[in-house]
Amino acid sequence: MKDILGVYFHVVGEGVVRVSDRRQQIFSDKENYIDFRMRLLGEPDERYPMEPQDDKDTRGQGPILLSPGIHSFPFKLGLPLGLPSTFLGKHGWVQYYCKAALREPNGLTHKNQQVFIVMSPIDLNLEPSILAQPFHCEIEHRLGMTCCSQGPVSCRVRLDRGGYVPGETISIWARVHNQSRVTIKRTRACLTEKKMYKDCIIPEISVRYLSRLVLYWAKCQIRQQTRV
Repeated sequence: MKDILGVYFHVVGEGVVRVSDRRQQIFSDKENYIDFRMRLLGEPDERYPMEPQDDKDTRGQGPILLSPGIHSFPFKLGLPLGLPSTFLGKHGWVQYYCKAALREPNGLTHKNQQVFIVMSPIDLNLEPSILAQPFHCEIEHRLGMTCCSQGPVSCRVRLDRGGYVPGETISIWARVHNQSRVTIKRTRACLTEKKMYKDCIIPEISVRYLSRLVLYWAKCQIRQQTRV
């Protein structure tokens, strides 16, 4: 048996950006997407208000005797629409996690937390129409040194469109024209993710406002979708 004051639950979603300029001065900022607190058992806490479904106020009832074993506390939580997808990068991240706390009468608090992933659905119909058009790309590369270079090797790639969503198959048509004396043994296609960060130093703007500009730019540029 164990006396406890309460069990509390906290869900957090936040976006953080940290960039530095050439003088190694760090600019950082953070914004919250979710900050939801819930009391699952015991006395209300000013940080964890009572839920509307509570039948009565248990304030002042004292410690609760918790028997040995595994206890579950069912609850429901709906995530808001339009949340940005989970993202982890070198200079910024969007992360979601839930925390649980168990308070004892002696003031000791046991805490634990668990990260969870949010993947926002992507509707290509809402993206620029150019993504629905066929994609063409052609590159040329000369082998050897400038003074004695050989013939060029050119590659032409074509896709049926420029945007895809997870679960779709990307069909690639490619044509390689080798005019050099080097034998090409194999070719391969790879899918890469490109991340872009930008730091604009504007003397007249305060550091806090500048960091918010960088965070807004990062949110607009970091998209959880594949663009070819």
